[in-house]
Amino acid sequence: LGIGTLIANNVYDAAYPLHDLLYQEWARYGVFYKFQPIDLIRKYFGEKIGLYFAWLGLYTEFLIPSSAVGIIVFLYGCITIESDIPSKEMCDQRNAFTMCPLCDKFCDYWNLSSACATARASHLFDNPATVFFSIFMALWATMFLEQWKRLQMRLSYFWDLTGLEEEEEHPRPEYETKLLQKKLKNKNITTESSNEAELTHMFICLQIMLAFSAVFGVIVYRITTAAALSFSTNETTRSNVRVTVTATAVIINLVVVLILDEIYGAVAKWLTEIEIPKTEKTFEERLILKAFLLKFVNSYASIFYVAFFKGRFVGRPGRYVYVFEGYRMEECAPGGCLMELCIQLSIIMLGKQLIQNNLFEIGIPYLKKLFRKLKDERTEVKEMETNQSKNPQQWDLDYILEPFTGLTPEYMEMIIQFGFVTLFVASFPLAPVFALLNNIIEVRLDAKKFVTELRRPDTVREKDIGIWYNILSGIGKLSVIINAFVIAVTSDFIPRLMYQYAYSQNGTMHGFINHTLSYFNVSQLKDGTQPENSLFAQEVSFCRFKDYREPPWSPHQYEFSKQYWAVLSARLAFVILFQNLVMFLSVLVDWMIPDIPKDISEQIKKEKTMLVDFFLKEEHEKLKLIESFIAHDKRKRRSGIKSRRTRAASFSHCHRSPKGSFTSFSSQHTVV
Repeated sequence: LGIGTLIANNVYDAAYPLHDLLYQEWARYGVFYKFQPIDLIRKYFGEKIGLYFAWLGLYTEFLIPSSAVGIIVFLYGCITIESDIPSKEMCDQRNAFTMCPLCDKFCDYWNLSSACATARASHLFDNPATVFFSIFMALWATMFLEQWKRLQMRLSYFWDLTGLEEEEEHPRPEYETKLLQKKLKNKNITTESSNEAELTHMFICLQIMLAFSAVFGVIVYRITTAAALSFSTNETTRSNVRVTVTATAVIINLVVVLILDEIYGAVAKWLTEIEIPKTEKTFEERLILKAFLLKFVNSYASIFYVAFFKGRFVGRPGRYVYVFEGYRMEECAPGGCLMELCIQLSIIMLGKQLIQNNLFEIGIPYLKKLFRKLKDERTEVKEMETNQSKNPQQWDLDYILEPFTGLTPEYMEMIIQFGFVTLFVASFPLAPVFALLNNIIEVRLDAKKFVTELRRPDTVREKDIGIWYNILSGIGKLSVIINAFVIAVTSDFIPRLMYQYAYSQNGTMHGFINHTLSYFNVSQLKDGTQPENSLFAQEVSFCRFKDYREPPWSPHQYEFSKQYWAVLSARLAFVILFQNLVMFLSVLVDWMIPDIPKDISEQIKKEKTMLVDFFLKEEHEKLKLIESFIAHDKRKRRSGIKSRRTRAASFSHCHRSPKGSFTSFSSQHTVV
């Protein structure tokens, strides 16, 4: 019953409240420096949308301190780059580190000093300050969630939501229709629902495999393109193979991510509609979980690959790992994979924010609005013939706007951005800065979209942001583990620490580069893999490669050395120590910050005390009233007993009169 069913049955085309204000105070880009009028937003759109913009405003405010700390960490890397000994050793051409060929047959030996620029750039993000920044961001995420709980409680109190109870929702028209069809066909509803759930899970797994396949396709592109460019006769092309492959692969990856994001949004909605949830709340929660799972895998799969898998399964000279019978697995740059991880993360994050979150949000609603307007112009001519009014009414203007479809897309883009800011922040300390710049525009962009591009939605009362808080909390906890592994596995922080305090003769970083490079006897290269027409300046007997392995003159040649196992143990120990330390500090912050602000807590206590006093006073007055009734009843009973005694005496007197006398009978009857 209701307007929803009438719209579903095409009795009405649409139903919506009308727009009337808020543009000047909120939706203009010129007021970006002002606080949002949250109370006006709540009165205009309802509590649910008001909570979203309150959350977005708090998140943007919290990005300011994290951006400041990120800039300080980046500047620390810029200041200390000239005093960084490992990068200076790598750039020093007097240190003739002859490296093994990067590909078979067509690649020549090369000097490590040619990778000087990569080493210097990686120091900007791979320095001791990033460890501190990772701990800071983990605590930042905890403080943000705690502060949001406090703000949410404050808004709930002032918006009179503290006593709001969840009302029983009416079933969705689609659910009732499907239920009726199944009853008419005498089908087992439970069995069919379980079959639909299994189909949904299977389809989600297929979509996740599609995302992994896209990542694998980009990996194949990198490997084959690197091999093809290595065959080039142009010296400039061969020298810039790594830069060319990395740049083009990241752009391809970004395009694939953007395309799959749109596909996954439609797929998640389709799968949820197939399940036919009973209520709107259940429908929304299932849609959120499916869309988040698919978009999370799509956005971060390539980043996870670069961070934890690239360069781990390469093998060694003389025993490389090959794919497709001739292509070697790709290696990390000489400065490590952290710099490439930084490039991958920054391009995908900035690309998604610029293209998807801004251009798509402006362009797609505008195009839909334009299409709807052109479509309706055909019918306007006929209407003008019957209605001579030249000024269109507000409902006509609002009908051209795009219907409101929910807050899921708005929350989703911010949640994915929150992941970029927290999950891999150890590799890109400037992520909060770009997130802050984006959100300053995003707040007004969303405001303008809600006021000028979308029909005004019906108001919905909600106490909190629902399942989104649980997703944010999960990302915050996951970020601790991921950053611990990024620092321990992807960066050179642990190897440098181990060398300085365990292997260095003078306690400095001098000799670190030589310590991390192993020797290989070039005479042991397999036939057909040696460099053809080598132009290297000197004859090469041994080449170097980055790994901890025994030298050729060792009895256990090319096996992992003791240093390898020592560094591996230190990495695992750091992960455990970092994770437990940050988790402990997060729990401590959670315990120290109360969920309810003190003034709100005291006010709630006062109101409860006043309410109890009022009820006690009411009960006391009721008790007095009852006692007065009881006393009055007792008095009536006493007077009733006296009257009965008098009547009984009169009755006995009349009974003693002569029998048969009409007068005595009449008086007896009258007394009785």
